[in-house]
Amino acid sequence: MAASVERLLNEISSVDDPVEELQGLKTALYSIPISTLGDSVSGQRLGVIFALLNSNSREQVELCVDILERILMALSPIHLVRMYRAELEGGVQHNNEAVKILALTLIGRILEHPKAITEILKSSDVLCAVIRAIGEEKISVAEQAIKSLCKLTHSKAGLDKLFQPDLLNTIKEVMVVSDVVRYRIYELVVKVSSVSPSSFTYCVDSGLISQLLGELTGDDIVIRVTAVEMVTNLAQSLHGRTFLTHEGIMDQISNMIRGAETDPFSSLYLPGLVKFFGNVAIMDSPQQVCETYPAFQNKVFEMALGSDPAMIGVALDTLGLLGSTVEGKQVLHKTGDKFKAVLVRMSHFANTEATEVRVRSLEAIAQLLTLQPEQQTEDLLALTESWFHLLSKQPLDMIHKISTQPFPELHVCAFRIFTAIASQPWGQRLIISTPGFMEFVLDRSTSPTKDAKDAKFELVGALVSSSSATEMLGSQNCLRLKTYLREGPYYVTAMAAVGTEGAN
Repeated sequence: MAASVERLLNEISSVDDPVEELQGLKTALYSIPISTLGDSVSGQRLGVIFALLNSNSREQVELCVDILERILMALSPIHLVRMYRAELEGGVQHNNEAVKILALTLIGRILEHPKAITEILKSSDVLCAVIRAIGEEKISVAEQAIKSLCKLTHSKAGLDKLFQPDLLNTIKEVMVVSDVVRYRIYELVVKVSSVSPSSFTYCVDSGLISQLLGELTGDDIVIRVTAVEMVTNLAQSLHGRTFLTHEGIMDQISNMIRGAETDPFSSLYLPGLVKFFGNVAIMDSPQQVCETYPAFQNKVFEMALGSDPAMIGVALDTLGLLGSTVEGKQVLHKTGDKFKAVLVRMSHFANTEATEVRVRSLEAIAQLLTLQPEQQTEDLLALTESWFHLLSKQPLDMIHKISTQPFPELHVCAFRIFTAIASQPWGQRLIISTPGFMEFVLDRSTSPTKDAKDAKFELVGALVSSSSATEMLGSQNCLRLKTYLREGPYYVTAMAAVGTEGAN
């Protein structure tokens, strides 16, 4: 097979229009199993294929990319860097998007290989080319460059190299290309900083983290919005949150929430600020965050009770996030009538607003009502039951009506609420005491879509797995539910054939 590949390469080099020969080589390469392809082509000279990339023929370039991808992906990273370093650098600087992405992907393979990376760290040219690719117009090229560079930072040697003066200066040169490119660099920095406390220290020492944080108070509102998103990603790691607290950024963001009332442009960045604290709360401690930064919790309630659909949606998502934990439920409960008013409003949204707001409201309610078996203390069961009954005079009927409306996404969300209460004794008591509800659960025809069938199957599973199910629902109902579970979500009852012999 290696001989046939060599023959095809020779044929390609001897013709003026090699498209047909390239197609033949591609077909031959794809007929060789990838597991053995590396051995078959490792000794081949691919200069002719690399040379053919410099063409105005789109078809020719695409065939060359397919051929090179098949061959080079089969080679070891060490072989790649030793044999094709210059070609890969040239590929990053090529004018064709597919060529750039292939070269960047291959460089990424080299950078994540513990031995191959030592070869590429000897030269800055390739890495500088990758950094400059972040400034490319095509976002797909920039994203692949960022992805490949992130692999460089998984070792101390790689971190040392990336933050050496020559590469760091290249990074800063690329940042001035445009606001968009600057934020791509921030994206890289945030991803690198999340790898480990050590990588975070490199980013801080480079000055790039401080530059990002300075964007939070910039005059350009659009830039400020993007900065908030970046800082939110920075807070995903414990060392990131510790740094933000130590540097006073948490207080700064809290003050931005307070000052939003007097800023006519606050609607642009306020959702991001709320999401920031919501994420921090769920990763650390809802109680600590809400007590330390009361402006956050107050603003979430204010947004939920307001009239701006965009703000309402963010508030609903945040409340669901907070309420997904026991500590978050307790924090919300401590606010007393304030949260009760919000919960009543959530019920209103679930029934009357646009579909997107209804879905987000139902999702949040399901999270608020969910308790894992080990969390079902007497106090918490009483809490979720009281919240459920705040939704309506007949809350089960209300959610049931939503689940029968001709909107598949609402149907699924309603079943998530049923599932949330199905594992709790008070919910089972309510389900069995509601006429016709158990029949509704067991009736497969009420779930027309795949997602709805899956959601109902989860509900049945929650009922069956509860330790209190037999006592609350009765052994006969439990037997029917177990049969449903055993048959699976997509079971269809077979219809007996009716004989028609002799019928006219």
